[in-house]
Amino acid sequence: MSSDLAVFQEHRPTLLALAYRMVGEVGRAEDVVQTAWLRWQGRDTHVDNARAYLIQIVTRLCLNELSSARARKEEARGSRLPEPVSLKDSGIARVEALDKISMAFLVLLQRLTPTERAVLLLHEVFDLEHHEIAAHVGKSAATCRQILKRAREHVLSGRRALSVSGEAHRRLLHAFLRAASSGDVAEVAKVLSDDVVLIADAGLSGGTYGRVRNLPGPIVGRAKVAAFVATVTPQGGSGLVVKECELNGQPSALVLRDGRPYTAILLSVADDQINGVFIHADPARLGHVEELGRADVADHRIEFRRRQ
Repeated sequence: MSSDLAVFQEHRPTLLALAYRMVGEVGRAEDVVQTAWLRWQGRDTHVDNARAYLIQIVTRLCLNELSSARARKEEARGSRLPEPVSLKDSGIARVEALDKISMAFLVLLQRLTPTERAVLLLHEVFDLEHHEIAAHVGKSAATCRQILKRAREHVLSGRRALSVSGEAHRRLLHAFLRAASSGDVAEVAKVLSDDVVLIADAGLSGGTYGRVRNLPGPIVGRAKVAAFVATVTPQGGSGLVVKECELNGQPSALVLRDGRPYTAILLSVADDQINGVFIHADPARLGHVEELGRADVADHRIEFRRRQ
C-alpha cells in the first residue's frame, strides 16, 4: 500500500463522519470523501499535518455541496430527515459522545447554516481551535468565535442533554411500538413528553400515512403526536415486519416489507420520556441499512406509503 493511500485510509473514518454530519446522507458523504482522496492524491505541495489538510478539503467540499440548488431544495423541506446509518457497517468512526451523531443532533444541525454547521462540528466534535477552523471555512478566527456562539445558541435552544442508557432507550422504544400498534391514544401519550416532536420523511414527492396525506412538517405536542401515531399505525398493511437494530448509535426499529427496508423509526429520549419521533419512510434512502434488523421486536402493523 502506498504511503499516500495508507495515510488517507487512516483518516477516512473521521472524514466520512464529518461529511455525513454535514450533508446528512451516506452516499453523498462517500462521494465527498472520494473527491477528497483524488485531491489528496493529486496535491503538489508538502503536507505536515495530513489530518488538518484532509479535514479542510472535506469541509470545503461539503460547503460547496450544500450551496448547490439541489441541496438547498432538499434541505428546505420541513419534513426532511438525515439518512439513518449503522455506525458498525458504514465505516463512520464511532464517537464516545454518541449524541453527537444521534438523529436528534443531526436534525438540530439542519437548522444551522452550512457555515454554522461546519464551525460547530469542527470545534465541538473534532476539537479544532478557532484559528484552525478559520482556515477551513475561509473566515477569520474572530468571526468563527461569533459563528460558534450563534450555532451553540441555536442548538441548545432545542436540545436537552441526553444521558439515558441504551437499555432505557430500548425499553422506551419497545413501549412506544407496543402502544402505537394498539391504536390507543392514551397509551401512546404515556411515553411521550409534553413537547414531543414528530418528523416523518417520505422523500421529495411526499407520502401518505394511513389516511393522512402530505405531512409537510413536524407535528408538535403530546396530544397531536399521540393521536397521529395511534391513528396511523393500526392502518398499516400486512406483510410488514418490525426488527430492532442500532441506528445512529441508538436502539431503533426497522420496518421490512418483503425483507427489504421500508421505514426506519428512531427516537430521542430524555427524562425517561420520548421527546422526538423520527420516521424515515423514503425507501430510496434506506439502502445503507439493508443488512440490519436481525432480532424481532414484534409483528407490528406499520405502513408509510410514498404518494403515487
